[in-house]
Amino acid sequence: MNKEDLRAHIKYLSGTIPPPVLLVAAAKTRTADEVRIAIEGGILAIGYNYVQEAEAMQKALSMGKEQKSYRVKWHLIGHLQRNKAKKAVQLFDMIETIDSPRIAKTVNSHCEALGKILPVLIEINSGKESNKTGALPTDVPSLVRETAKLKHLKVQGLMTMGPRFGDPEKARPYFRLTKSLFDQLKSENIPNTDMKYISMGMSNTYQQAIEEGANIVRIGTKLFGERSFD
Repeated sequence: MNKEDLRAHIKYLSGTIPPPVLLVAAAKTRTADEVRIAIEGGILAIGYNYVQEAEAMQKALSMGKEQKSYRVKWHLIGHLQRNKAKKAVQLFDMIETIDSPRIAKTVNSHCEALGKILPVLIEINSGKESNKTGALPTDVPSLVRETAKLKHLKVQGLMTMGPRFGDPEKARPYFRLTKSLFDQLKSENIPNTDMKYISMGMSNTYQQAIEEGANIVRIGTKLFGERSFD
C-alpha cells in the first residue's frame, strides 16, 4: 500500500468506528512513516506490544528537522514483564495489560518514583487459555480491588484478547463475559477506580466487539494493510 492509499484507507476505516469508540492503532512492526501518517490522519492512540519497540518509534517520530509534536496517547497492549516496567511507565499513557498483583505493585512503585498516576486496565484471559496471559475471570474482581489500593495506579476498566477464530462471530461469548464483569465491577463503585473503558476487538473482530460493548478497539492489519509500503 503506497502512502496516498494508506492515507485514504485510514480515513475510511476511521469513519467506520462510532465516535465514542477509541481506535488504538496497533503499530507493531510498522514504519515511522506509516505511524506518522496514521497520527496525521486523526488517530488518537498508538498501541505497542513491546516496550522497546514503542521507545524506538517515539524516538523516530521526534527525529528530523521539523520536530513535530504529536498529540497522541501511547498504550501498552502486550504483556508487560517486570524488568520492563520502569521504562513502560515513562513511555506509556495507559497500560492495558495488568494481569497480576505482582506486576501491578511493580508498576505502581515506578510510578511513585516519577510522581505519576497511570491509568491502567485489567487484562482478562476470557478464554481461559493456558498459552495466554491475563487474569482468569474468577480472579478479576479481587485483582481490581487489590490494584485499586495502589495510589499511583488508576483502574479504568478491562481488556481482553479472547481466543482467535476465523469466524469473528465466535468471539462474542468472550466479549459478553468481559462486558458482564465490567458491569459488575462498575456497579460496586470500588474506591480509586473509574470504570469506563472496555478494550476488546482487533482487526477481525472489532465490529462484533463494539456491538458487545467495547469502547476501545485495537486494530493493526485492518488499518495499515498486510505489508508496509516502500
